Amino acid sequence: MYILWTLRRDGPLRFGVLKRRMDGVSSKVLTERLRLLESEGLIYRQHNPTIPPEVTYGLTENGRELGDALDALEAVARRWDSRNVIAPEPKLPLEHSARTGRS
Repeated sequence: MYILWTLRRDGPLRFGVLKRRMDGVSSKVLTERLRLLESEGLIYRQHNPTIPPEVTYGLTENGRELGDALDALEAVARRWDSRNVIAPEPKLPLEHSARTGRS
């Protein structure tokens, strides 16, 4: 979702710029996610065979249709962030805890 949100907010981006915006995500993982989003028809990939190659990603019409949903999720995230809401750790059932050694 963060990839879609970033492309919605910033428009089409070259791979290197997108990579810098995805702090902590490896190039391999980002490439996998981009390929998945492209295969689902949510983003497009434009390749210019220059040296070095230029690869730009942007939202397709289907991806742009998610704009309202992405905006709503952003609003919720900002509200939670402003209230410093931290989700509690889920409690595992006692039987699961005993089997795995987790408490």
